[in-house]
Amino acid sequence: MSAELPEFYFRVRENGATVFRVDTENRQRRIEMSEIAVVNIRKGQIKPHGDHEISAEELEVIEDWMDERTTVLATREIDDIYRAIDYLNLTTHWAQTRAEEDQLDEVTDALLLAMHDLRTVLVRKKADRLLKDD
Repeated sequence: MSAELPEFYFRVRENGATVFRVDTENRQRRIEMSEIAVVNIRKGQIKPHGDHEISAEELEVIEDWMDERTTVLATREIDDIYRAIDYLNLTTHWAQTRAEEDQLDEVTDALLLAMHDLRTVLVRKKADRLLKDD
């Protein structure tokens, strides 16, 4: 662990994070983390913990973290989509070259329904974009 700890720690949660102030300036030199806020990225909310009043400095740090986290999540999301494309290609290759009949029987209906659903959404969204551009 580095000698200098950050002043704030963000415990990531489903929709945001719990924000802690990190303190080592005590007699025992132990790391103490005091919860100061809960952040909900989807709603853009920052709620102070208990009676804590969020300072301007804390608010700036939290908002910066929210911006960075939103960027990270957006990058991961598009990366997941590219990964899904790879999985579809690998699945196609598997089905064509290695799949046994019983394996195909097990997954075919689920794959066809998922692909039909995806195709329907993609075609509708593309048509909407084309109509919007005209």
